[in-house]
This record gives sequence, structure tokens and C-alpha cells, in this order.
Amino acid sequence: MNTSNIDWNCKHTWKTSAKNTAWCVLGCAVGDFGTILFFQLSQIPFPVLGIMVLAIINGLITSIILETIILMLQNFSLSNALKTAAGMSLISMISMEVAMNLTDYILTGGAMLTWWVVPIMLIVGFLTPWPYNYWRLKKYGIACH
Repeated sequence: MNTSNIDWNCKHTWKTSAKNTAWCVLGCAVGDFGTILFFQLSQIPFPVLGIMVLAIINGLITSIILETIILMLQNFSLSNALKTAAGMSLISMISMEVAMNLTDYILTGGAMLTWWVVPIMLIVGFLTPWPYNYWRLKKYGIACH
């Protein structure tokens, strides 16, 4: 399917892609926020960029773990679920992670979770890959959930 032929007005696809994106945000946020919170609470001296890189890596790992569990609940074998989860769009997950961490840095000046920045990070993390996930779903007709 040619990108120019994609119908960007399909409510069903927006809803499905929103569901897929929300699961991805949840998976990424667990590892990302957990890493930032660990360094914030432990006060281990570590460069902000280093914390954010670790947060992104851990967010990707936890997202793949969550996706694997969800797929296994849909009767995938462990190996097929893991391959599918790892093969899902890394572009989507990385863009989400970078957007969330960049938002945190811009708003707090570092890698710092506060009560007011977390919802903003989650919204930005959701909105950033959502159109891409819609496009991918329309182009390939593949939903992971």
C-alpha cells in the first residue's frame, strides 16, 4: 500500500493504534521511570545523559517483556512471542522513549520525576509514535494486541 493511499480518517484504525500505543507506553514507562526514580532516590552521582540512556534501554526491555507476556496470553509460544515483541517497531518505541526523556529534561532540567512532569511525559510519549503506529497498522494490517 502506498503511503499516499492511506486513509487517515479511519476511526477504527485510530482506536486500534491508540490501544497498541498505550500498551507500548505502559511497557516503556515501567523501565524508564524505574531507572530515573532509582537514580533520583539513591542519589548516585551519574551524568544526566547516562541516566537517560539507561532509562531508554530499560524502557525498551520492559516494553518487550510486556509485549511478550501479552502475546503469550494470546497463545503464542514463548519463542514466537519474544521474536514478535522484539521485532515490533523499534522506531515507535525509541521515538516514544526519546520524546519522554527529552520532555523530562526540558521541563525539569535533568532526569527527575515529579508529580507534574510524569503525566506530561506520558502524554508526549503517547502522541509521538501514535501517527506512526496508525500508518504501520494501515500499511501492514498488523496489530499486536
